[in-house]
Amino acid sequence: MKVLILNGSPRPNGNTSIATREMMQVFEAEGIEAEEIRVGSLEVRGCIACGTCAEKGACVFDDIVNEIAPKFEEADGLVLATPVYYASANGTLVSLLDRLFYSTSFDKTMKLGASVVCARRGGCSATFDELNKYFTISNMPVASSQYWNCVHGREKGEAEMDEEGKQTMRVLARNMSFLMKSIALGREQFGLPETEEHLWTHFI
Repeated sequence: MKVLILNGSPRPNGNTSIATREMMQVFEAEGIEAEEIRVGSLEVRGCIACGTCAEKGACVFDDIVNEIAPKFEEADGLVLATPVYYASANGTLVSLLDRLFYSTSFDKTMKLGASVVCARRGGCSATFDELNKYFTISNMPVASSQYWNCVHGREKGEAEMDEEGKQTMRVLARNMSFLMKSIALGREQFGLPETEEHLWTHFI
């Protein structure tokens, strides 16, 4: 089983990485392959709504988004991790996610999603909700923990002192491991949920 972690922090080995490190240690212990890609310092432009992806099956801007797409398709779980800026996710990560989710046509049903946020003080819950919306519009179940998936720290390394936050990350990773394995067993025995042709309502 595989988990893809997209780290939206521009700081190498910063507080967001402390959170994902706690998770990766659990994934390793659970026998789950985890790959972390740090995207927060990359140059990623936003979606321009050109519709080219519907024709070509890939984003018109051939950058990290198209590199990540096959990894996302292969993964059983996706973790979105970010520092908080003005009660929102890192802008580079948001641009990447808008294009990644819109340009990929593969079925994301029952891929497990989890959001992880890091802030000095406030804005965690708003950012947490923002990231979870990518999952809940894509038939992706959302993994939870013993508390909202956040750690706290401002200066580099301060999140090391947030023992509750680090524990929340470990519990989240264990819950993700259990759920991914359970979904795989369910898919094998029962298959995926029945699908309907998508009905579109455009007048609202």
